[in-house]
Amino acid sequence: MEKYDPRIDAYIEKAADFAKPVLIHLRHLMHAAAPQITETIKWGMPFFDYKGPVCNMASFKQHCAFGFWKATSLNDPHGLINAGEAAMGSFGRLTSLVDLPSDEILIDFIEQAVKLNEAGVKGNVKKSPGAPKPEIPMPDYFAKVLSQEPKALATFEDFSASHKREYLEWITEAKTEATREKRMATAIEWLNEGKSRNWKYK
Repeated sequence: MEKYDPRIDAYIEKAADFAKPVLIHLRHLMHAAAPQITETIKWGMPFFDYKGPVCNMASFKQHCAFGFWKATSLNDPHGLINAGEAAMGSFGRLTSLVDLPSDEILIDFIEQAVKLNEAGVKGNVKKSPGAPKPEIPMPDYFAKVLSQEPKALATFEDFSASHKREYLEWITEAKTEATREKRMATAIEWLNEGKSRNWKYK
């Protein structure tokens, strides 16, 4: 395998316009975090390998996906990895760079994944359950929006703690005010339809 595979250049070139910045950014991060990584194509998708698969990415008509081969073995203190949703990658449906975790977090994941392969860890290793995640307080700005939408508020209040947490994490982790506003508008739309945050993956 080569450090840079021209087939991945061609793959990115053929991707939808929204996907290109995401794919280019992920590819750059891979090599910045782990210069020993090589590229290849498997099952029609770009793969990044070092002593075995590290991760892969894919582009579809309306979203991208990016996943770590041993995702459940990674230390994920922020709870960003969507374990058990391999078809959507490790971070769900990606439609722009704002859907990705920060570069710092991604680089940490990449370095961890490389070390797992160096250590010869096979497959996903189940980690013992840790302490329960702390409760996320309802931010004032989302409470204000919900108070103006009785149906959405009723749906939210009827949700389990885990479903509430999914929405609150998604909204509070927005990196810009514009992204936060967009996510709140989407949340209200989905809540009015009785949908959980991850309804698309159910």
